[in-house]
Amino acid sequence: MAKQYDVIVIGGGPAGTAMASGLKAQGKSVLIVEADLWGGTCPNRGCDPKKILLSAVEAKQAATNLQSHGLAGIPKVDWPALMATKRGYTNGINDGTLNGLQAQKIETIHGQAYFQTDGQLTVDGEVVNGTDIVIATGQRPAILPIKGHEYFKTSTDFLDLDAMPKRVTFVGGGYVGFELATIARAAGAEVHLIHHNDRPLKEFDPELVKALMANLTTQGVTFDLDVDLKQITKTATGLTLSDGQGFKLDTDLVICSAGRLPNDDHLGLENVGVTVGRHGIQVNDHLQTAAAHIYAIGDVSDTPVPKLTPLAGYEARYLVGELVKSGAAITYPVVPTQVYASPKLAKVGVTAVQAAKAPTKYRISSLDMTKWFTYYRLQTPQALAKVVVDRQSGLIVGASCLSEIADEMINYLTLLIQKQISLSEMQKLVVAYPTPASDLQYLY
Repeated sequence: MAKQYDVIVIGGGPAGTAMASGLKAQGKSVLIVEADLWGGTCPNRGCDPKKILLSAVEAKQAATNLQSHGLAGIPKVDWPALMATKRGYTNGINDGTLNGLQAQKIETIHGQAYFQTDGQLTVDGEVVNGTDIVIATGQRPAILPIKGHEYFKTSTDFLDLDAMPKRVTFVGGGYVGFELATIARAAGAEVHLIHHNDRPLKEFDPELVKALMANLTTQGVTFDLDVDLKQITKTATGLTLSDGQGFKLDTDLVICSAGRLPNDDHLGLENVGVTVGRHGIQVNDHLQTAAAHIYAIGDVSDTPVPKLTPLAGYEARYLVGELVKSGAAITYPVVPTQVYASPKLAKVGVTAVQAAKAPTKYRISSLDMTKWFTYYRLQTPQALAKVVVDRQSGLIVGASCLSEIADEMINYLTLLIQKQISLSEMQKLVVAYPTPASDLQYLY
């Protein structure tokens, strides 16, 4: 007879594990199912390993900026040693996550879950029943359906390269393409980034994107814009990319960085009436699907927020409360997003483009901070910001930053926005000086 659980969680990544742990702590009987690596994309083949590789890039860039300003000699990225450091972290994630779940007495099954009927799944043939079922299966890299698409590699492959090829090409100008191109170039590769129109990173401020591209071009990244790639051909010496309109490029490795797809197509959702759209599983404001006892959280769900690890955990915490005691609809805080390129590009809240459409409501400050002490001491090539202030309240409601510490600054700005801290309140604080935090009062 099939075993019955209060909740079955499909997916052992950040969303699913947070969900399972939270429910177990509330006394629920929980089963968590994972078809691939325990821990999910972020720690195994996403944000965490990427940031480990980026650490060497940041150190190299910092040393480059200080040439003739106190440092002599630019360090070289030792790719095999850097990769060994990355694997020293990622190799333990799967077993560590599984051991952590089992230590909490959460039942686990490794296999592919498939809906048979409402409340019933098979996992590689084994039947299990759940009163509620939570789908947290995440996303995977998309592969463009062009001729020769079998020669594409993905971000997963790049983040586990034994050696850096001489020539690396990225197809797709989203944050993944920019980030991995930055890493590949710092590691010594000849790098091209191909994008199908002239507006990569379309969610970010166009002027700051243009400035980022100029910085990366100076570092040696070549941008091939308005190129709609049609074919990849294997040659005796590598790969040839072409668009059928005269563009040709020879490369050794081609990474498809043209977005990600929700992992919702192997679950049998059609058997239980769950609706799926282009951006994932459709849910209401309680993260509930069209089926009353089936929910979706994290990257696989079609929610109005970016697909980020912290939001996966945020939604899991909300849904734990919802399944224990039904309550209010989910509300989201302001969410910062960033591109870990060199320099970094980050944004939060109302953008300058949005604010420009309501000039009586918002004031936009465009700041060139390159000569500010914070950046001068590091000899940062460029530091820019756009800050949106609500004219009536005087509160910051949005910001975009381009600098080598933009990821740190955007977190400070997120706090100012979320907690509605005014300039007068900010000036009542005493923060360490000179630090990026001590610059905040000059951004209003």
